[in-house]
Amino acid sequence: MQAHYDFIVIGSGPAGRRAAVQAAKLGKSVLVVDKGRRVGGVSVHTGTIPSKTLRETVLNLSGWRERGFYGRSYRVKKDIAARDLRDRLLITLNHEVEVLEQQFARNRVESLRATARFLDPQRIEVEMEAGERHELTAGKYLLAVGTRPYRPTNVPFDGKRIIDSDEILEIATLPRSLAVVGAGVIGVEYATIFSALDVPVTLIEPRTTMLDFVDREIVDDFIYDLRDRGVALRMGVPVQTIERADDHCLVRMVNGRAISTEMILYTAGRVGATDTLNLEAIGLDTDARGRVTVDRASFETSVPGIYAAGDVIGFPSLASTALEQGRIAALHAFGHPTATPDAEHFPYGIYAVPEISTVGLSEQDVIKQGIAYECGVARLRETSRGHIMGLTSGMMKMIVSLEDRRVLGVHIVGEGATELIHIGQAVINLKGTVDYFVQNTFNYPTLAEAYKIAALDAWNRMTR
Repeated sequence: MQAHYDFIVIGSGPAGRRAAVQAAKLGKSVLVVDKGRRVGGVSVHTGTIPSKTLRETVLNLSGWRERGFYGRSYRVKKDIAARDLRDRLLITLNHEVEVLEQQFARNRVESLRATARFLDPQRIEVEMEAGERHELTAGKYLLAVGTRPYRPTNVPFDGKRIIDSDEILEIATLPRSLAVVGAGVIGVEYATIFSALDVPVTLIEPRTTMLDFVDREIVDDFIYDLRDRGVALRMGVPVQTIERADDHCLVRMVNGRAISTEMILYTAGRVGATDTLNLEAIGLDTDARGRVTVDRASFETSVPGIYAAGDVIGFPSLASTALEQGRIAALHAFGHPTATPDAEHFPYGIYAVPEISTVGLSEQDVIKQGIAYECGVARLRETSRGHIMGLTSGMMKMIVSLEDRRVLGVHIVGEGATELIHIGQAVINLKGTVDYFVQNTFNYPTLAEAYKIAALDAWNRMTR
């Protein structure tokens, strides 16, 4: 470890690692500082990769994908335990860390396990686990510290029965019942994952709606699926208190209703992990949730030479966008400006059961903007590939402009949604029209054939 670097990155999640490698490829000396036991950040250890690995493990062991053929009682493994889920999770995480460490080594990116705090805009102090401290300087900095679960003081977290989304990966036994407080992306994902294990789940949300950034018809279809398989939805009533009794927990609502459950997962948002960085020393402010404001073209903060990327800057808080933000920040920091992706056209994936993915404008958006439009819909269960897979639900919705026939949005709920969405993304970004899907041939049988079906549905409704 040297005393000065061209670029110091604080945090080794998607934004941090992509920025570090990009700067190294420009010939810069780079140090990544992360307080975690291993590199990878929240994305690898408690966020994106673990939750998606847990989801895939549950779907495989439970036989969820085969239940359309063999009935809802079908299971691949009769007795699924928390250890079954944890074993596969560790294998996946170890592989992810090994790949990242090799990537750092190939590009000569140094890494240091330590906490960092600013002394001034050019200097930081790093503290090792044993208490040893060093002062380092850098020409440029990137804050990529991510977020952690929001834990209000009135919720009696105990790490066993009342837990946050980080702690759920460490549970020793699967609960006999689960209440999830918060119907955001994280809450919905875990609620549906545990429901696929046949755990009775209650999903609690103080608002009357969920996933408001997703097309309402897609959300309605998703909610119908949840109700059909027994997920209890408690919407529109805030939580008053959360209590723990001897063998169960209680969620008391402001309307007097009480929900008894063995375990509570509290997922009401996240906060930026910025409180230990001593940002006051450099004159950098954060919002109420600890997030940093940046110039969205360069990802530079209000302090020259200090950049921020990833979840710590807020929406959209996706690993996919964080990777690109980190790359753009590094290029800008060293005089290699690049175009910023159009924020309207990146895909959003929700890895619930079933998946939801969306790109472009929703029907609410086009109505608000006064755009004349038509919609086409395809049901995944009506495709031949859907028959082969035993799908019983899922849909694709395509929104088309009546003025110039351009595809404005594609929204999918169902098996493979997060993969299928990229076809729609490409056509939308290339300003393609519905005619592309009508006139082209798709492999048969595939779920991608749904694009042709949805396009023809819209085309047949349009005045030609």
